[in-house]
Amino acid sequence: MDLRDLLGTELPIIQAPMAGAQNHLLAAAVCEAGGLGSIPAGMLDALEAELSAIEGLTERPYNVNFFCHQTPTADPAHIAAWHQMLAPLFAEFGIDPGTIPSGPTRQPFDAAMATVLERHRPALVSFHFGLPTPELLKRVRATGAKIASSATTLEEGLWLQEHGVDAVIAQGLEAGGHRGIFLGEELTTQLGTFALLPQLVAALDVPVIAAGGIADAQGVAAAQVLGAAGVQLGTAYLLCPESRTNALHRAALKSPRARHTALTTLFTGRPARGIVNRIMRELGPLPADVPDFPLAGNAISALRQKTESLDLDHCTPLWAGQNVSGCREIPAAQLTRELAAGWVS
Repeated sequence: MDLRDLLGTELPIIQAPMAGAQNHLLAAAVCEAGGLGSIPAGMLDALEAELSAIEGLTERPYNVNFFCHQTPTADPAHIAAWHQMLAPLFAEFGIDPGTIPSGPTRQPFDAAMATVLERHRPALVSFHFGLPTPELLKRVRATGAKIASSATTLEEGLWLQEHGVDAVIAQGLEAGGHRGIFLGEELTTQLGTFALLPQLVAALDVPVIAAGGIADAQGVAAAQVLGAAGVQLGTAYLLCPESRTNALHRAALKSPRARHTALTTLFTGRPARGIVNRIMRELGPLPADVPDFPLAGNAISALRQKTESLDLDHCTPLWAGQNVSGCREIPAAQLTRELAAGWVS
């Protein structure tokens, strides 16, 4: 099934949800161009306002994306070891670790979020890190929304199909931001998009959406040839005027540095792909003693706030996929239509 038939969009293009780098303005622009704009929804306080805002700008279908992680209990000894690892940076930038708050910085999908969805009824609800509980999933489905989730392996795709999704997002290793990995933690299981995609297409009965490393119409065409029902892109939209990508992140994306990305757990505790910067070089991208997701974010937020005030991206998560060649400072609607030109109707 083509993505357009599943979701009622004009184009088989999904703008990937990108927390921190976008809000409803980017999503609405993509929707109005005929694609499917996405709202990242990790914070309940902003969710109601964001969904009302996008509905004020477009009557077209849109996606809302949630994380499905289990919130861990903070271990004081683990946090202390983490702060010790960051001690040289704390000292350099004058940060007192005693002032750093504890607790999660991102919220998983819960009953309160389901209640918001019941009021707004988006066309698609997508998940990262698996799926919520059957009870919550039943509430989402009752709104009439289609349900999708990210798979990074064939096993994850099969699991998602068995648990009733309407589509699977094949997230290749090239993709920027957080890995959707959820059936294990072994990163050697992760495949590139064009290795993962045909395996999922062959094994699944539900539509498969390609994500990761696709940056232009040629990449869209290649995904279609390999059986994709549509494509999801995030990195390509980061320089669009409607995005909220900050100045330091934009500068990095436009520089030769963007050719070097790595998976890192430093910023949140889960592996995510970004442009290599100072903290990744000095501590290594995947060190031991990083607290479980999302507890690592508190200390990093303190460092990020201070270093960004000095116009430094040393501790900023510069999320990006391996292929930044499609990043251009053009309107999101124009980019969406140019990407869709690679799809053979």
